[in-house]
Amino acid sequence: MLEIRPNCEMCDRDLPPDSPLARICSYECTFCADCVTQVLHDVCPNCAGGFVPRPIRPATARRAGVSRLHQISGTERRALKYDPADIDALVAAARDIPPADR
Repeated sequence: MLEIRPNCEMCDRDLPPDSPLARICSYECTFCADCVTQVLHDVCPNCAGGFVPRPIRPATARRAGVSRLHQISGTERRALKYDPADIDALVAAARDIPPADR
């Protein structure tokens, strides 16, 4: 099941479970839309993959046991493990390569 992380790993912006601003890579690394477009240029600093909007779980259980009330979002905040120069180098090397070809 998709882990819904509570914050942007770059700027620490809160990204509640219903946030339309959350973006994830295929490893579920989580960033805000501003960081993805303005700083990372669609390059995940952890894996070099691309990003998609994070799905929003339904607020209402229209099927038994399936909603934000039943599958609780994560609470552990994450932060990047790489320094800014390393991130900039990775982004520069990968940003002009389509995610499927990285």
